[in-house]
Amino acid sequence: MSAARDLLTAFEEFLRVPLPVHVRCWDGSEAGPSDSEVRVEFRNRRALRHVLWAPNELGLTRAYVSGDLVIDGDLYAVLALPDLVDALGTRTLSNTSPGELARLARKFAALGIIGPPPRPPSVEIPRRRGALHSKRRDAQAVSHHYDVGNDFYRLFLGPSMVYSCGYWSRPDTGTAGLQDAQHDKLDLVCRKLGLEPGMRLLDVGCGWGSMALHAAQHYGVDVLGVTLSAEQRDFARARIAEAGMSDRIEIRLQDYRDIDENPFDAISSIGMSEHVGAARLPEYARHLHELLVPGGRLLNHAIASVVYRPEPRSRPSTFSRSRPATFIDRYVFPDGEILPLSRTLDAFERAGLEVRDSEALREHYALTLRAWVANLHEGWDDAVALVGAERARTWLLYLSASALGFEEPGRLTIHQVLAVRPTSGGASGMPRTRHEWLSDR
Repeated sequence: MSAARDLLTAFEEFLRVPLPVHVRCWDGSEAGPSDSEVRVEFRNRRALRHVLWAPNELGLTRAYVSGDLVIDGDLYAVLALPDLVDALGTRTLSNTSPGELARLARKFAALGIIGPPPRPPSVEIPRRRGALHSKRRDAQAVSHHYDVGNDFYRLFLGPSMVYSCGYWSRPDTGTAGLQDAQHDKLDLVCRKLGLEPGMRLLDVGCGWGSMALHAAQHYGVDVLGVTLSAEQRDFARARIAEAGMSDRIEIRLQDYRDIDENPFDAISSIGMSEHVGAARLPEYARHLHELLVPGGRLLNHAIASVVYRPEPRSRPSTFSRSRPATFIDRYVFPDGEILPLSRTLDAFERAGLEVRDSEALREHYALTLRAWVANLHEGWDDAVALVGAERARTWLLYLSASALGFEEPGRLTIHQVLAVRPTSGGASGMPRTRHEWLSDR
């Protein structure tokens, strides 16, 4: 008996697709093409029980994150198998015939893997309590993702500590160009907002303070940054103090809905509105409108789902919200919602904001994610020491899958939307051409 051969045959029968994968099992047996760049090892029978009880992306995630399933080689190659990922998105026990189930049960029983569902990895998010996108639940969701250690984030983000899509306007790509790409992204946002000395900027979801520092140091503005992550707040305050900018920048642990200030000249929201949710998006747009002076600009930088479906559509979105219990929701961004660009534009316009520009940066995010993955690989031992093997594997899987998600059209994209609150006379205060408001000062 070869556990690897029987296992590969059973999975191909269940998923109804050929699997060009080399498999190694706990008994030392191997099966599949020996020259395959996709090589996986089932270290124990528990790895198969994870998949058996959740025969989709969640089951494979549990097996991989727990360490029971090992991917030997290129993780990108595994995630890029179109037939496998499509099948995982559509095949369930409920749409398998009784005859198929009986045959599969006999095969799995022969492998000795029939048993109760294994305990999920410790980093899997349990069922949440409270109303979706309530202030308390949002704070818990943000804390889960961001309060895992600033040193861990620095490993793959690099010294910029910017956790959003870079702007790759220079020849260097990969890790060598990451710092410049993040600098250029922050500068692009500042130029689109038309920042000038003496203005007040609100940075919603300020992260580790990078945008606030860039705007204050290079454009002479005063900044209020808000975040729901205590670790981000503490880190941002420390680096701002070290830069001697505490008199120009204030960082608060505060929900954007609780900001009640005199209006700001400009607002930046970079990688934050994904946490807002579809039901709260109109409220988000109205509140930011209220926080802007007439003529003030808002820059919303956010991931968007893609509505159109170019052919061939080979893989479902890594950030899919169409199925319950996805990897992203259970492990990475609890309660996160990736919405079509049209939903954001509609909410802004209904709130009274005039949308002036939208720039797609899909390829830029793919380059950024590839650089983060390379950094994580390089600092792997340190990452495991800082956050544990399960969380490190979670982030490696998340960043790698996301890179592929942005590389292929029709899955994910990202837009910088520039909007303005018109004056009482209807004037936007915007220059007539893009060249005027994007040219170097």
